Amino acid sequence: MKLLTEHECADTSVTLCRSCDLVIRKRALPSSVRALCPRCHTPIYDAPYCSLNGMLALCLTAIIFFIPANLLPVLELHFLGSIRTTTISEGAMAVANQGYWVVAIAVLTSAVIAPGLLLLSVLSQILIIKYRLQVPFFRDILKRLLKYHGLLSQLTMLEIYMISIFVSVFQLTDYTDIYLGMGTFCFAMLFLVTLFLQREYHLEHMWSVLDD
Repeated sequence: MKLLTEHECADTSVTLCRSCDLVIRKRALPSSVRALCPRCHTPIYDAPYCSLNGMLALCLTAIIFFIPANLLPVLELHFLGSIRTTTISEGAMAVANQGYWVVAIAVLTSAVIAPGLLLLSVLSQILIIKYRLQVPFFRDILKRLLKYHGLLSQLTMLEIYMISIFVSVFQLTDYTDIYLGMGTFCFAMLFLVTLFLQREYHLEHMWSVLDD
């Protein structure tokens, strides 16, 4: 039985067969293909379910919804004859004007900046891999995008803003008339599509494609 070295233990591209403990280096697999242990034929790992074309479609759809979700009002309030509308950025600026700069920065980062950078990062990764841009410049860009993907994923918190919208609706519905417009619909669709995109995205698979 081969023992793992210290370098191999830190290498996420190396795995062990759970049946015979054979050391196996992971490789990129075509869609719907399963890797088997060459010694005992035990299933080791599968290729990600969603293909590059599927992730590209999800990413482009999310980008399409991202623009109106941030430009159109997410809430419209009718109170005592006055009508007030607000977008995500305007809401963050209103919080900042009240002195809560930390909250405003958190809202802008988690609901606008981080999701936008995450979508652009995933789109760039897919295009570089899909069209096999093997020149050192694009390979270096891909490495940097993969390196910071985890950070962008953690900073992207669209679900928190969605919850805050629902909480605001339930709390204010007794005092004012609240209307959810196209901005709310686009933001909800952005949340759902981004959720599916993150579910189908496989960082380890992306690294293995770069290695190959």
